Amino acid sequence: MKIIARAYGEFPTKFGIPRQSGLVPLLRTRIVFEPEYRNAEALRGVEEFSHLWLIWDFSEAHQEKWSPTVRPPRLGGNRRMGVFATRSPFRPNPIGLSCVELIKVDLSPKNPTLLVGGADLMDGTPIYDIKPYLLTTDCHPEATKGFTHEHEDYTLSVEIPDKLAFQWPVVRVEKLRQVLAQDPRPAYHHDETRIYGFLFEGYEVHFRVKDRILTVVEIKKEPRP
Repeated sequence: MKIIARAYGEFPTKFGIPRQSGLVPLLRTRIVFEPEYRNAEALRGVEEFSHLWLIWDFSEAHQEKWSPTVRPPRLGGNRRMGVFATRSPFRPNPIGLSCVELIKVDLSPKNPTLLVGGADLMDGTPIYDIKPYLLTTDCHPEATKGFTHEHEDYTLSVEIPDKLAFQWPVVRVEKLRQVLAQDPRPAYHHDETRIYGFLFEGYEVHFRVKDRILTVVEIKKEPRP
C-alpha cells in the first residue's frame, strides 16, 4: 500500500472529529497529493462526480495486536460488538472509508489538489486511494442499520455565548456548532462539572455538558510552540 495523498483540515488532534463522514457538511479538507502522484492527468474526469470515496489510514490507531470485539462509543462503551460489525479504528488493518462531497478541483500541473466537504479526518491523515461515489450502485435506501439505529438521532443542543461567537465569522461559528452537536466527548464520560477542550482551526475550544446541553465556556487562540 502506498500513500498517494494526505488530508489537511480543521482538526490537528483526534478529539472533536465527527464519528463518521457527512455529519458536518461544512467541514473543509484539502487533499494534497504526494510528489509521486502530483499528476493532473490522474484526476481527469473527477470533476464530473459530486462525491468521492476516500480510503485512508487510521494513522493514530496502529497496534500490534487486534481484538475480535470492540466497544462502540455510541453504545456507551459497555457493549461489545464484533470488530467487523463496527467502524472502529482498532482493526486488523487500520483502514478507514469516508464518503465526502467534492467541492473544488485544482488541476495545477505541479500540485493538483482536491477540496472536499464533510470529511472525518485528522490533519495529515494518509490517503491510500480515491474512488468516485456512484449513486446507482453505492446508494441502498433499503439497507438496514443494525445496532446503530439506537443512537442515530443523538445530538446535543449547543450554546455559544455571543461574546465568544462574535470573534468568529458566522460560517465558522456554525461549523463549530455542528461539530459540537455530535458530542465529541468519550461516550462513557458523564461528569457535568468537567470542562473539555480541543483544537479547532487554530483555536482552543472549551466546553461543558449538562442535561444534553453543551455550553462553550472559552475560545482562545492556540498558543504557538
